[in-house]
Amino acid sequence: MPDILEKVNKFVLQLFTEKLPNTFIYHNYNHTQRVVKSTKELIENSEINVKEEQALLLAAWLHDTGYTVKSKGHEEESIKIAEAFLTEENVDPEIIEMVTRYIDNTRMSAIPETLPEKIIKDADSSHLAKEYFEETTEFLRQELRIQNLSNFSPSEWNVENIKLFTEKHRFYTPYAVEHWKPKKDENLLSILEGQKKLGKKFEKEKTKAKLKAKYKNDNPERGIQTLYRTALRNHIKLSDIADTKANILLSVNAIIISLALANIIPKLDAASNRHLMMPTLVLVCFSVASIILSIMSTRPNVTSGEFTREQIKKREVNILFFGNFHKMNFKEYMWGINEILKDKDYIYEALTKDLYLLGVVLNRKYRLLRWTYTIFMTGIIISVISFVVAFWSV
Repeated sequence: MPDILEKVNKFVLQLFTEKLPNTFIYHNYNHTQRVVKSTKELIENSEINVKEEQALLLAAWLHDTGYTVKSKGHEEESIKIAEAFLTEENVDPEIIEMVTRYIDNTRMSAIPETLPEKIIKDADSSHLAKEYFEETTEFLRQELRIQNLSNFSPSEWNVENIKLFTEKHRFYTPYAVEHWKPKKDENLLSILEGQKKLGKKFEKEKTKAKLKAKYKNDNPERGIQTLYRTALRNHIKLSDIADTKANILLSVNAIIISLALANIIPKLDAASNRHLMMPTLVLVCFSVASIILSIMSTRPNVTSGEFTREQIKKREVNILFFGNFHKMNFKEYMWGINEILKDKDYIYEALTKDLYLLGVVLNRKYRLLRWTYTIFMTGIIISVISFVVAFWSV
């Protein structure tokens, strides 16, 4: 007996290595080893004869070899492979017949009658009552997915396992009922708890999605806030652009005046350079005018810095602008903010007023900036013409 068991072990390992696709991550040699181990445990705790013991161990080794041929109906192929191998090894025909019967009893729908049939049936499903159940059942789920047989989500797989534990599976041998069923019940409880957690998580995600959709579709506040935020940001950017342009003009004209004072004006005392006096004066005057307008466009205009409670109640002041509160103490300013927060319409009115006043400031900046560019351009043109005329008349 030890010789044939050693041979069947090597045969199954070689068969699976050479012919079993790597997509079988559950029904493989490791699963077969687990079934053989469980079969031995049941045999040691049952009263069966030697032939039945030998046939059971051979059946345990060979029961899934049919997966090397096909998945559906693999038991039939396993029986064929077992008969061919055992016949070649000159195994007793009676034992071969027992092996084929035991393999046939590993079908999901089979109901065992004899004790050996019950042993192989329990051994094949022993993983349901083991510590490694969670790992092996996940391997089975992934195997079904990889082979495009079924694509269960974790929650759906839990439901399938619950049905298996409560409706489709039972242990038949007295030993399995006494020693394995308690662990099987623990695993079932773990599945139920996991399903409960998944259910809570699903309901939470579902509720969040509903609230998000409702907030997005039914609540106009989001769109209003976006409008104010975008408009205010655009106003601030335009203000920065205006200040940058003004600073550029200020720097350019300051350089022109510096060059004129350093290089041209000191030479106007000479009689030969008197004709350059008027063009230089024109250039300097227009540059000074451009500098003045640039300064005016960037010069801040800070208001009184105080407001009264009466003004807040009458909504006459914009307390969002620092120029209207910078001289006040914090308590008074906090009171004013709290008054605004009491009324949503007042909040939007304050934001609108702030937006409008920014627009007024921008209008002043860009108007002065336009005049600055115009005067600078005019001054350059007139200065160039003056220099050309002055040199032409000499």
